[in-house]
Amino acid sequence: MSSYSSAQLANFATRALLYEVSVNPKPGLVDPVSAGPHPDMTVFTFIDSSLSLQPYLQFCATAGAGWTAELPALFQQLRPAGVQAEKAMYQATGGVNTHKGAIFSLGILVAATAYQQAAPGAASVQAVVQQMLAGLTEQDFAHTAGKPAAALTAGEKLYLAHGLTGVRGEAEAGYPSVFAHGLPTLKQAQGSLNERLLDSLLAIVAHFEDTNLIHRAGTTAVVADAQAQAQAILDAGGTHTDAGKKLLAQMNSDFLRRNLSLGGSADMLILTTFLALVNGVI
Repeated sequence: MSSYSSAQLANFATRALLYEVSVNPKPGLVDPVSAGPHPDMTVFTFIDSSLSLQPYLQFCATAGAGWTAELPALFQQLRPAGVQAEKAMYQATGGVNTHKGAIFSLGILVAATAYQQAAPGAASVQAVVQQMLAGLTEQDFAHTAGKPAAALTAGEKLYLAHGLTGVRGEAEAGYPSVFAHGLPTLKQAQGSLNERLLDSLLAIVAHFEDTNLIHRAGTTAVVADAQAQAQAILDAGGTHTDAGKKLLAQMNSDFLRRNLSLGGSADMLILTTFLALVNGVI
């Protein structure tokens, strides 16, 4: 991997946000062709949101590049900056939540990448992420059971009801959906860049427990269904094949009819795209 400046890493991260919303047709997600199950959003909302996050992404890259203390403390440094980034996002979108999940995950990955580049003999980016977030789910969910129901977030409700740790668990594990599925698929996928990124998204969906999807559907059973649909497209040869395109169109209309969203999977595609840009895969 080449060594990049903080500004270049922030640029890659912003491009990843813009690439993700540009990929189409994406089941359950906003793209230039359709708002999907998100009538309050358009591709322009996402462009505005993406650009509002550039100062935050620059902060994450700079923080990671200059970090010399313990790695869990680096994550704690990012959290207040993430809160400010959320405010900037809401201001840019008129109160619409376009990138809350991406602010959390992309900030972590940008900081970890910058740290890994700058620290002599540092472990892999994935290992840096795991070290940064050691104990995260235990800490964040420690007091969930004692909270009043009205104060619980959607993620906390799913944790209490089903033991699902959502994006926190995925992050603490070092984003396996990205490193084991999204990125390897993108490297070997065929077709246009749009089709390769679609295949990467489907590989993520096929192996990811998207709590956004569960929240929309109101049942965990929806995960296996989405995973099967995504895997079927990949098994048919991917989205650059006629068979894959046909199955993707069916999945798209099915998700639209059922008002399902793959917001968590979209965030994992953003991370995959960022790593692909950093590593020259795309």
